[in-house]
Amino acid sequence: MHWRHSRAKRLPLRRAGAATFAILLAGSLLGPAQAQADAASCQDVAIPVQLTGLIPQTVHGRLCEPPQGARTVQVLVPGATYNSVYWDPALTPETHSFRLAMNKAGYATLALDRLGTGAGSKPPSALLTAFTEADVVHQVVQAIRHGDVGSQFDKVILGGHSLGSAITVLEAGTYHDVDGVLITGLAHHLNPPGALIVLGSFIPVALDPVMSRLGLDPTYLTTQPGTRYVAFHAPGPDVPEMTAYDEATKDVVAPGELLDAAALTAVLPYTWQITVPVLVVLGGGDGGLCGPLATDCTSSAGLLRSEAPYYSAAARLRTYVLPGYGHSINYAPNAPDYHQAVTQWAGTMGLSQ
Repeated sequence: MHWRHSRAKRLPLRRAGAATFAILLAGSLLGPAQAQADAASCQDVAIPVQLTGLIPQTVHGRLCEPPQGARTVQVLVPGATYNSVYWDPALTPETHSFRLAMNKAGYATLALDRLGTGAGSKPPSALLTAFTEADVVHQVVQAIRHGDVGSQFDKVILGGHSLGSAITVLEAGTYHDVDGVLITGLAHHLNPPGALIVLGSFIPVALDPVMSRLGLDPTYLTTQPGTRYVAFHAPGPDVPEMTAYDEATKDVVAPGELLDAAALTAVLPYTWQITVPVLVVLGGGDGGLCGPLATDCTSSAGLLRSEAPYYSAAARLRTYVLPGYGHSINYAPNAPDYHQAVTQWAGTMGLSQ
């Protein structure tokens, strides 16, 4: 496993059509051996929070614990236009479910729906930024610390993907209440041509033929149908079933969340404020981040050279590049390699016990 270090089970509740499609598709690809391999105990949880300190909201999450219990829980925040399904897709879970891999390795997981997505509250999009979402995640972490969510856990690893990583950085750098940080799909150098492809895929939710019927605030954004492979999976293999599943389970994002995330990569020094171990993971073909004048994704060592200047020695930065895939690495055919890198990192950092 070539990570580098520095010295210093569930379907979305959004819409019946997508759920039906996902059930049928998963049933065709999930064999009996795979179903039997998942011995974790999972439950949906609803966590009360205050948005902007004033407005009562509910965060939905899926808490899964291995049969032997766990001392460490990983709180997982999805990226833009994703929800908690990203961490636990029903499609070939033995390969693609980060949740399942972590439960098998002895960790509990709490995969969250960001406010505005999944089964949680859906406030006006103008109230949502990466900063307000970070404060909400902080409240979730505190609920875990107080024993209000499932079992009592000794340690909390906060992990994110893309926008979820920006929220993770803001939470960890502001509140200092987690024991480790996992950042995936986020780095400090953008590749403008690739980033423009991703940004060009966004449309107001009111223009989506399916999601426009959900009654959401029309200023939320989602992706234009037919764009997800190029935006999030290329240059990985174009598997029609995978792309269709990703389209059927897609969600929304608030414009303010995207603005904050962009500023975080280029301007705000929040990663310098993180004082616990950090692992950064990118797909080697992530077009929005990787390139000769952007982030070096040619190797884990190259990624370390790119990212190390933005972290303090206290972060004990480690990096890992998953070759051959784009932005949404949980859908990569070699995703188990990155899952193994995460468990090895957590064990090395003393986060597993």
